[in-house]
Amino acid sequence: MPEKNNLTVASPNFSLLTPDCVMNALDSLNCRSDGRLLALNSYENRVYQVGMEEGAPLVAKFYRPERWTDLAILEEHAFVQELVEREIPVVPALVLDGKTLHTFEGFRFAVFSKHGGRAPELEDRNTLEWMGRFLGRIHAISALKPFQHRPTLGIDSFGVEPLGYLLTNNFIPADLEAAYQSVAEQALAGVRHCYEHAGSNVKSLRLHGDCHAGNVLWTDDGPHFVDFDDSRMGPAVQDLWMLLSGERADMTRQLNDVLAGYEDFYDFDSRELHLIEALRTLRLIHYSAWLAQRWDDPAFKQAFPWFNTQHYWQDRILELREQIALMEEPPLLSA
Repeated sequence: MPEKNNLTVASPNFSLLTPDCVMNALDSLNCRSDGRLLALNSYENRVYQVGMEEGAPLVAKFYRPERWTDLAILEEHAFVQELVEREIPVVPALVLDGKTLHTFEGFRFAVFSKHGGRAPELEDRNTLEWMGRFLGRIHAISALKPFQHRPTLGIDSFGVEPLGYLLTNNFIPADLEAAYQSVAEQALAGVRHCYEHAGSNVKSLRLHGDCHAGNVLWTDDGPHFVDFDDSRMGPAVQDLWMLLSGERADMTRQLNDVLAGYEDFYDFDSRELHLIEALRTLRLIHYSAWLAQRWDDPAFKQAFPWFNTQHYWQDRILELREQIALMEEPPLLSA
C-alpha cells in the first residue's frame, strides 16, 4: 500500500511526463540530452534511457506519485550506496548537484549509469551458486542495521490490506466475490500457520524485495541488481524463493545450489523454509491489489488487458486453492 506521510512533493500525473519533460529534467542537472529517448520496461515508475551529447547514455527513473516518501527513496539510495562501498555489484543513483533525488516540474526522479547484461541462466547450477554468493554478501550488509522509513513485508501489508482493497473497491465480479474472499481468507489462515511454524524469532533484514531474474543483469563478471525500488524489511528467504521453479524435486536442488553459495557469506535460518509458499501466497494476493490500485493508469490497461476479467478471477481462485494445498506440505529441505 502506498505511503503518504512525509511526501515533500505532490507529483503530477504520469500523463504529463512528456519526452520534452524527461529531457528537460536531465538538462536541469547539466546532463545535456542529444534527443534520443528510449522507454524501458517499467510499469510502477517511468524509466527512460536518455542519450547524452557527451558520454554514454544515462537512465532516468521518475517515481510513481505518492508511492514512497522522499525519506524512503533516499533510504533506498543510501542502502545501495552502502553495498557499492562494500564492492558489491549494484547500480547506485548518481550524485548530481550534491544529491540523488531530484525534482522537475513536480516529478521526483533519480539518474543512473546505464549497465548492460543478460538474464541469468537459472537452470545452471553454477549460476545459482553464484547468485547465492551474491545474495549472501548483500544480506551480510543488510543485517547490520534496519530501515527506518521503508515498510516490512508481512501478513497484513501483503495479504490482509490488499484483500480488503480488492473487496472494498468492487474489483471482483459479484458472482465470484464470495468464492474469492473465502479462498483468500483460507489462504491467509495457511500463511499464518506457516509463520507459526517458522517461529517468532525469524530475523527481519533489509531486502532487495523483488528478487526475480528480470531484476538481475548477468555479465562475464557475474550478476548485479538494477532495481531496489521494492526494498523493504523482511525474512531473508524472500530474496531467495523467486529463484526457484518447477516441481518440488527441482526446487529442492535449486535451493541447495543457492544456499551452497549463500552460506559462504551469511548463515541461513532453516526455519524460514516454512515461509516459502506463504510468501508466494502473499505475493499473489498483493499482485492483484497492485494491479487494481493502478488501474486508473492507462499504461496498466494497455499492458494488462486480461486483468479484472471473469477468467482472471477464476484463475486466481484456483491458484489460491493450489497454494493452500502447498502450504500444508512439509517445507523444502536444505542439505
